[in-house]
This record gives sequence, structure tokens and C-alpha cells, in this order.
Amino acid sequence: MAVLREALAENYAVVSAELFLADYGLKVLCHVPDPPEECAGEYSVFNSVVGRVFGAQETYVEDSFGSEAVTAHLPVTSRGDRLGVLTVELKAGDSSKEVFEELGEIARALGHELLVAERDTDVYRSLRRRDRLTLAAEVQWDLLPGRGYECSEYSIGAQLEPAYSIRGDNFDWSAAPDRLTLSITNGMGEGIDASLLSSLAVNALRNARRGGIPLADQVALADKAVYAHYRGERYLDVLLLGFDPETGRVQVVDAGSPLLYRLRGDQVDQLPFEAQLPLGMAEDTVYTEECFTVEPGDRLVFVSDGVFDARGESEKETFGDRALAHAILATRLVPSASVPQEILRQLSEYRRENEPVDDALVVCLDWRGRS
Repeated sequence: MAVLREALAENYAVVSAELFLADYGLKVLCHVPDPPEECAGEYSVFNSVVGRVFGAQETYVEDSFGSEAVTAHLPVTSRGDRLGVLTVELKAGDSSKEVFEELGEIARALGHELLVAERDTDVYRSLRRRDRLTLAAEVQWDLLPGRGYECSEYSIGAQLEPAYSIRGDNFDWSAAPDRLTLSITNGMGEGIDASLLSSLAVNALRNARRGGIPLADQVALADKAVYAHYRGERYLDVLLLGFDPETGRVQVVDAGSPLLYRLRGDQVDQLPFEAQLPLGMAEDTVYTEECFTVEPGDRLVFVSDGVFDARGESEKETFGDRALAHAILATRLVPSASVPQEILRQLSEYRRENEPVDDALVVCLDWRGRS
């Protein structure tokens, strides 16, 4: 931040610059102090100025009311992955639309730089923690590609709860010019055993994917890796999909419990697939692909059993019976990056006093297609 402040002061006469990063639970924005050892403050994502900028992903300039200084809040984002907010103060005479546009570009460059910096330092990861992560959660968060991605053909938003003690649920994606591969995994067990099982499966899927083999074979090779290690005593559910941005054709291998819901217009439907054996349950399992097509404007929402099997106070029905479809429909005007957080909020209200018994994972994919 010291380097950034110096550059902003020299080129834009910025008086001050402060960075706020979203915590793991997407509940607060944590101030990045200088030096980092100082105690960091925080602002709510839901009822603060920086929180609204984080949610809307739009620059907000506070009204100066005749003041000599102007404060601007700029979203810090990298390829659709929302990281935080950069707040700068500059003299009113030095501010203009062009200046704010350039500062917005700088905030996006800062987002890229933060992701690169996290390879070499724990400073920013540590500052984003409101609580101590369990070891299992540490393993899971390090497995994830991010919490969002955006390109011209589609945008993705994802979130896991409980953020500081997740166990076996995981999501992964790989974007290429001619292919999007997306996986949702749900490992059995608790604690570090569940996270190690997911880690083995996710890396086995990545290894197979990077080898360029077909989708069903990717699942089969990952299945062999899990079975070879656990001999059927532990296994995990996987939903693996391959998207063609040109045609919207989707290949699917359904090996377990994660479910897919489609919002098309005002209609929410669960897309049923042929259930196949989970990864690692049996030796030499053969997997087959299914296909369907997405259309521009479709929203796909993926959920783990910790979402659709959750029960409310009455215990008579699950969240997936009716409430989940209503929750998905209620998000039709919300950007994909905010959809998982909103569905998890509605899930929490549905459970009320019932304590969660499993991880809750939500991934949202908005499909625009290639024009």
C-alpha cells in the first residue's frame, strides 16, 4: 500500500488511499493497515458505503458538499473475482470523470497484483480472517480457483459455508477459449479426513483434465486414484460438466449428490441426470456422459446436499423441496457473483435455530453464449 499511495500521490495528487479486503465469509471488508502488524478495522458488506460498492461493483464518489476533498470508492476485482474496495481521497479540483475511470483501471490492476502477491506472502490471507480457520478449511480454501470468474460468454459466482470450518465440499473450474470445465465435489466424512479426500479427488480430476482426455475418462481416472488410496472405505460425490461456449452444448457426468437447477425466464427446474457411482466407491467403475444445451440468458445454480437437504424448524420438509426454487427465482435480478451469498442467507433464515450439520456450497453460472 505504501508503494501504491506514493504512485497515486505523484500521478493523481491523491491525499490518501486505503484498501479493504473481503473476509472468507463475505460478511465484512477488512481494512489493510500499514504496517500490516497493526490491528485491522472492518466494515459490514451489507450496510456500509464500501460494502455497497463491493456488492454493486461500481465506483461511488461521495458528495463533497463544497469540501475541498473528494472521496471515491473503487471495486477491486480480478476477472470477476471480487476481492475488496480501494478508497481514495483527492482534491476536488483534481477530480474528473476521466480521472475516476483511470483510478478504476488502477483498482482492477491492484486486484491482479493481490492475487500474484498471495503466492509469496500470507499478509493478505491473514488480514481477511475474522476467525481462525480450521486445518480442514485451510486445505479447502487453498484448493479453490477463486470465488468468481467473468468473461464475455459467462460469469461464475461461488461460496462455501461455514467459511471458517468447511470440510469436504469443493468447486473447481478451468476456463479456455473453447471450453469451460466445472466440477462440484462433496466428500464424505468430517474434518481433515474429508478435506484430504476432496484434495485427492480434485487434483486427480485436474491431472486428468490437463492431460486432454474426454470428460468421462477424467472421472474414471479420478475414481481409480481415490479407490487405490481408500479401497472403497471413503468416496465422494462429483458433478463434472464441460461447456462449449460456441454452441452451448454441455457434457455431464453425474457421480453423486450435487444438484443442478436452471432458471430460464421465470421458471426454475431441477435438471435430472443418470446417477452413477461416487468416486472411489467401487473398483474400475465405468462412467458415461450425458448432454444438454444452455441458452443465452440461462442461469445454472449448483448446490450440495448441505443446501437442498437442510431442514427448517418444522422438520417436515427440506430446503430443496420448495424453498430453494423460490430462493433461486428471487435472485433473478442479482448478478451471479452475489447469488450464492443470497441463497445461503435465505438458507440460514430457513434453518432458523437449527444448527447446520453439513457444508453448504452454492455455485451460480450465468450463460450469455458467444455472439
